[in-house]
Amino acid sequence: MRLSRGLRATLLGFTVVVLVVIYTPLVVVVLNSFNADRTFSWPPRRLTLHWWDLAAHSEGARAALWTSLEVAALATVISLVLGTLAGLALRRARFFGRSVVSLVIVLPIALPGIVTGLALSNMFTTVLGVSLSIFTIVVAHATFCIVTVFNNVQARLQRLGGNLEQASMDLGAGPFTTFRLVTFPMLRSALLAGGLLSFGLSFDEIVVTTFTASSRNQTLPIWIFQNLFRPNQAPVVNVVAAVLVLLSAVPIYLAQRLSGDAAEAMTGAR
Repeated sequence: MRLSRGLRATLLGFTVVVLVVIYTPLVVVVLNSFNADRTFSWPPRRLTLHWWDLAAHSEGARAALWTSLEVAALATVISLVLGTLAGLALRRARFFGRSVVSLVIVLPIALPGIVTGLALSNMFTTVLGVSLSIFTIVVAHATFCIVTVFNNVQARLQRLGGNLEQASMDLGAGPFTTFRLVTFPMLRSALLAGGLLSFGLSFDEIVVTTFTASSRNQTLPIWIFQNLFRPNQAPVVNVVAAVLVLLSAVPIYLAQRLSGDAAEAMTGAR
């Protein structure tokens, strides 16, 4: 479909405005992490690395960063296993209620975070009698991280079809051999992209974490929120926020590149 010059200019201008609105606050956060003024006067009159040095030596920030990395890694591993199994089962099997099961798997990422967090908190503390800890945070994060892996696996299997797997089994390979030599290599880039997205989602999650973490387990987003309004900690919070933006953007960028490259390779192969 060919667009008129005026419509193209309008769409371009609208896109630029949206991008400016979205990314200007992030740029301000990064610049303020170098602002020498504690009151963050704008524009910055002088830049400094002093706040970065303080952040690097902040025990609370380092402990929170390690907790976030630990939770995100564990949630990603669980998501890769369960999301892959669910995607394969619902794509290859036909049974009554299949669409309902698919909806139940996808629903956690569509629900408001406060609803998911409240429900999980009640389940852990009231129904199961489990104390809030790293374990409860990981389980809570895995409930919505599974969706990214599940959707990636479903999309890749739908795009590939089942001809190669059927050919493998016709030649005498069993289900596990077929999965190891045929299915898994075809899913590898989709799983990596889903894992990176899961890591990014878990790493910067705060709403669900607030309801499922104990006072002893602070992730980096929670640490930022709790120190945001403390005057002495404000410059360090800006540094940590800038680091969080960069760490969250990297896996999402890599996942997008992997998904795009895989799609181009499959299109070229056809």
